[in-house]
This record gives sequence, structure tokens and C-alpha cells, in this order.
Amino acid sequence: MRHTISVLVENKFGVLARIAGLFSGRGFNIESLTVGPTHDHSLSKMTIVTTGEDAVLEQIDKQLSKLVNVVRVTDLTGSGFVARELLMIKVNAAGPARNEVIQVANIFKGNVVHVEHETLVIELTSSSEKIDSFIALMERFGVVELARTGRVAMARSSEPTEALDITPSYLRPE
Repeated sequence: MRHTISVLVENKFGVLARIAGLFSGRGFNIESLTVGPTHDHSLSKMTIVTTGEDAVLEQIDKQLSKLVNVVRVTDLTGSGFVARELLMIKVNAAGPARNEVIQVANIFKGNVVHVEHETLVIELTSSSEKIDSFIALMERFGVVELARTGRVAMARSSEPTEALDITPSYLRPE
């Protein structure tokens, strides 16, 4: 099962390496990882997407919460959350194909951010699935290059994610 985990950490050197080491040490692949400061610049929020058996991920969540500099671990998977990724894609768009590429980008609410004689660079912020669909449609024109961020996610609740008690039961104090 795919899990989206939000980790609030102290904004200090070495934290990312320790967290990545925890995953690799247990043979888990991190599918995507995003890190950025919160409104409190002494803290950063990490969003980690990984796939694995629930029982093993429970162990990883527990071990994450024990790491130095980890403030809060929230597995968003079982709760309502909003997630987005950013794509920048350079596509061949010479001649009549240019209008068609722009039309498809508009359907997906993408923005043309750079124009060259032979290519367009399009920016798209959306769900992973819509970005995958957009890339598939662009392949017939010729994808020259693409860069894609990892998932960023936030609980749908009106409370900050780190204030919610949506932590799985195995992580809650007794």
C-alpha cells in the first residue's frame, strides 16, 4: 500500500540523512520526498511517499518518531488529505503542433512559462495521476526534458496537520 507520511522536523543539518538512512536501512524505497521550511523557520515539513506492508510501515513510523530532531510523524494515508506535485516539461512544439500542445496544456490548467522556436516549457501543478496523464499525452509530441517534484500534502482539516490527532493508534501515547 502507498503511504503519504508528514514529518515535522527541526530545521537542522543531518536530519534528512538520518531519515533517508532509516528507510534505506530497512530496504524501503522513498518514492518521493519533499522538504521545506514551515512558517516557523526553526521547523521543516517533510512529505514522504513510500510503498510497503502496513505492519512494516508501522515500525518505520515508530522509529521515525524516536529520531532526534523529529517533532511529529503523521501518516496521512488513512485520513483526508490534499496532495499536489509540480511538473515542468519541455515539449517539441514546432509548426501546427504548437497550438495543439497549448490546448492540451490549457485543458490541464498548465501554464506555458517559456517559448522557443521549436519547444515550449509548460508548468503544471496537479495530482500525481493527472500529471502522469499529461506526460502521456505530451509524449506523442516529443518530450525533450522534464522535472517533477515530489508530493506535498496537507490534511484537509482546518487545524494544522501537526496539531491533529490523526496519528495512527500505534504511535499514540497510552
